[in-house]
Amino acid sequence: MAFAQGAQSSLTYVVESVFGDGGGGTPAMIELPYNTHSLDLVKARLQTAEIRGDRMTRIDRHGNRNNTGDIVVELRDNDYDDFIESAMFSTFNTAGDIKVGTTPSTLAIEDWAADIGQSRFFTGLGVSDMAISIGVNQMVQATFSMVGSDMVQAATRVDATPTATTGGEPFDGYSGTITEGGGASSIISSLNFTLSNSLSPIFVLGSDAAQQLEYGLAIVEGTVEFYYQDADMMNKFLNETESSIVVTVDDPTSGGSYTFTLPRVKYNGASVPVNDPNSRLISMPFVALRDATEATNLKITKN
Repeated sequence: MAFAQGAQSSLTYVVESVFGDGGGGTPAMIELPYNTHSLDLVKARLQTAEIRGDRMTRIDRHGNRNNTGDIVVELRDNDYDDFIESAMFSTFNTAGDIKVGTTPSTLAIEDWAADIGQSRFFTGLGVSDMAISIGVNQMVQATFSMVGSDMVQAATRVDATPTATTGGEPFDGYSGTITEGGGASSIISSLNFTLSNSLSPIFVLGSDAAQQLEYGLAIVEGTVEFYYQDADMMNKFLNETESSIVVTVDDPTSGGSYTFTLPRVKYNGASVPVNDPNSRLISMPFVALRDATEATNLKITKN
């Protein structure tokens, strides 16, 4: 008897042309490198409210169904562009830039357990949240929080010969550059931010699967940690001074890079705790606002 092992599990995906179509009849899937994932089908429950003299419930049914879960990856060149485009509601232009837009896109993803020959095929998935984590002594990490329509279980793979990954290596926090307020900064310890779209499934009478995804505003918020060496950053919080953050991360092997531009940020806190005898850090939560010149609150540029 074999039990499925994570080491023999893989993810592949395809961009849908129509919400929930799974990429068409014979989708050409693409390999997706990942660290962990928690993709799942979730169902609501319907329970009768009727009262019987014996105090026991007799009816429990399944109701609305949709997909949810996180995909955690080590960010690298090209392999996750379709997920970034889904998160940004936009596409990379010919110059390699992408800004927050208004056109949603969805993907279908297969979770293939090769050792037991079982497939879970998720359709109608959009990126509700995209979280980026950049810190010292770590790979640049991205978490794509997915919301979708439905799932099919099968004993055959959707595409037995998916397209291979590009072969790039993960970005790290050592080879790039970072500026704050237009000047190079050498006191930043970590930068974490999340683009939230607030995706939610829409249901209609006659079907238990989500028929579409509704969405909210594109909210970009995060936290940056600075070493505490003077009053500059504290004053930006105290005086409500707007600033900017631009960070470039790259693959030191190929030289491919992504630049994250937050052109207009406002710091909404400046905590300076003493946690131990070592260096003190200022933890500064921020919100990224729409910048009139860039016409976005987040821009990503790839080399």
